[in-house]
This record gives sequence, structure tokens and C-alpha cells, in this order.
Amino acid sequence: MVKLFNLLINLGLLLTGIGYPLAWFFDEKHQGLSYLVAIMALLWAIKAIKAVSFHRFLAILMAILLGIVWLTRSLETMYWYPVIISTAMLILFGGSLFSSQSLIERFARLQDCNLSPQAVSYTRKVTLVWSGFFVLNITICTALILAGQYHWWAWYSGGVSYVLMGLLMCIERLVRQEVIKNG
Repeated sequence: MVKLFNLLINLGLLLTGIGYPLAWFFDEKHQGLSYLVAIMALLWAIKAIKAVSFHRFLAILMAILLGIVWLTRSLETMYWYPVIISTAMLILFGGSLFSSQSLIERFARLQDCNLSPQAVSYTRKVTLVWSGFFVLNITICTALILAGQYHWWAWYSGGVSYVLMGLLMCIERLVRQEVIKNG
């Protein structure tokens, strides 16, 4: 039951994260956006209750920031939401490169605790690629915001970045299968 609840919270955050830029794009008057921000703040606050360590810090920070955005009705600050999320992911993935096990290695060890040295090397490379993706995402979103290109921001942060993420996942899976087959 707890896993289902966590899954629903994460799904809600994913859908609202994708939905916010698209709602901004299609709702010329941006009337419903403050409600979406309130829902996002609530979802992050709920997530903070069960989260631990960095995840709890991030969830509390996001709940507070989104709560402030909702209370002040300062929707312009919401442009930075994808940048904040990508920065948190960069810290999580990139930061793990400075520890004994990268984040991807930790995920891999959940399936197979006896990874070969080649597999460990591969997981570090994948973690590095994901870190690079988040740097690219931060750069593009920031450039679009600073240039005032909000329609392009909405398309990129509400769709293109998720398509790129999906492509990266698919490509990595194909590469991983080749590495396993040849390794």
C-alpha cells in the first residue's frame, strides 16, 4: 500500500511537472496555473514526509518554493522549476561520481550485487552521461528563460526534454544489452 501511495505521488509530480509548461503554453491567460502550483506544492510536501536524506531536503525545499509561488501568485518564478529539478538530479547523479559507487551502479547492484569491474566502469560512464544530460537541460532551460523565449521554454521543458530523456533511456538500454552480450 505504501509503495502504491509513493508511486501515485511520484506519478502526480511527473504529470504536473510535464503539465505545467504545457498548461502555460495552451492557457493564454494562465488562469489555472496557480491551482497546478498548489497541487505541486502539496505533492512535494507529502513526498517530504516519507523521504530521507537529500530527497527529504529537496522535497521540503520544493514544497516551500512552490508554496511561496502559489501564495504570491508569482508564476514567472515557475519558469525555473525544470532548472531546479535538473540541478537536483545533477547533484544526485554527478555527486555520486565522487563516491565509491555511482548512482547507476547502486541501481545495477539492486539487480545483481556481483558486478564485474567492466560493469562498474560502464555504470560510471552512464552516470556521467546522465550528468551531462542534466547540464544540457539546465543550460537550454536557462537560456530560454533569460532570452524571454517562453513559448520555446514551454515546448522544451514540457515535451522535448522528456522525449530526449526517453531516447537516452532507450539508447542506454540498447548499449547495455550489447555490453552484456560482448562482455
